Amino acid sequence: MIPYREEKIQNAVAFFADQFRKKARKPLPQTGLYKLLAYLDFTSLKETGRPVLGLIYKAMDMGPVPMEIYGTKKDTEKYKFQATMFGQREGLAVIPKGIPDLDYFSNYEFELMKRIIEIFARSWITTSIMSDSSHQQILAWKRSYKKQKNSIIDYSLEFDGDLFSKKLEELTFPEESYLTFRALSE
Repeated sequence: MIPYREEKIQNAVAFFADQFRKKARKPLPQTGLYKLLAYLDFTSLKETGRPVLGLIYKAMDMGPVPMEIYGTKKDTEKYKFQATMFGQREGLAVIPKGIPDLDYFSNYEFELMKRIIEIFARSWITTSIMSDSSHQQILAWKRSYKKQKNSIIDYSLEFDGDLFSKKLEELTFPEESYLTFRALSE
């Protein structure tokens, strides 16, 4: 249960597209967007026990892919997909439309988005580098991909061990918070 989820998703995409273009001086490739969104959800999950957006991700070859965006690639009020040349190959870029409304995000969420942009919005960083990094950093992708390629990623796999068999006193704060979040979401 994430309040204003659709608005948060659109504004997060617009923020990443806008900031990436400004800092890297190139448009944000769609694959790059998928990695930034995954970092947002899974980093927040590890640190607080709750994903910022709660997107549904598949464990695909290039890393976690948010299915609600990948499956439609539709234009919204805040962003659009546009065919663009990336060097010698054509691909889809995410183009912001207007200014993202950051009032939908807590201070923590906004700071996390800025931190992710600082790491990845550089002219020399390719989608291949972003994908390789997601393979290393996002444990839930790694565990899901190893079990079955293209499967839906279970957020609980981001935590070490079997989260559901841990005793209450063994749970970290983020793990306990996630279990509460999950129970309330069902």
